[in-house]
Amino acid sequence: MASIPPQRRVALFVTCLVDLFRPSVGFAAVKLLEQAGYVVDVPEAQTCCGQPAYNSGDRADSIDIARNTIAAFEPYEYIVAPSGSCSGMLRCHYPELLADDPEWAPRAQAFAARCYELTQFLVEVAGFDAIEVSLKARCTYHDSCSSLREMNVKAQPRRLLGKVKSLELTELGDAEACCGFGGTFCVKFPDISNNMVERKTADIVATGADHLLAGDLGCLMNIAGKLQRQGSSIKVRHVAEVLAGMTEEPAIGEAE
Repeated sequence: MASIPPQRRVALFVTCLVDLFRPSVGFAAVKLLEQAGYVVDVPEAQTCCGQPAYNSGDRADSIDIARNTIAAFEPYEYIVAPSGSCSGMLRCHYPELLADDPEWAPRAQAFAARCYELTQFLVEVAGFDAIEVSLKARCTYHDSCSSLREMNVKAQPRRLLGKVKSLELTELGDAEACCGFGGTFCVKFPDISNNMVERKTADIVATGADHLLAGDLGCLMNIAGKLQRQGSSIKVRHVAEVLAGMTEEPAIGEAE
């Protein structure tokens, strides 16, 4: 059997939240990447991207994690994550962390240039839009802060969702406002975080949508928890699950 060209092989950065709380997002990402014509590897040496340590000012551990991650993924032409937050850490912050290290700085720069958020990779690199699934639902989409501001992801998920049969996408008011999760922010400043997510859920309800979609599991879990406490019936899903046609599982926050 002929070997697969290296440019058709990608590595999946699974992310902690997907691994621990929503593995179906990882499986959906693999399905989409394979449909786009790629062989997907999941390096076993991968760990957390280091964002919690980085956001808490722990540069020493952040640097150690960055070096481990770069080494684990260095053989791959592309590194793809179903998260704007984690891909933003890989692409934007690793080079800054290792900028003063003459050995690791060029490796971090080269690594960062190969890192993509999932929908960004499917649209910009793979040129993939052969979405042949359907979901009869009225959806709205939340843009996570990292996806927008670090990865420049906004049009890509909407382009792919436009291919889903029977799906109606209604834009969310103040769609670019933070949901209040922010990783450790919601722990350090719970009152502010709660106020922010209350504003977000009010905007979601105002759309009349029955589904809330996004590309970052942290945002989704935060919003789903608030909607659930408010007694809302709005279903919350990762965009990858919808694009891959994997909506048979309970929505985020629902009992299995």
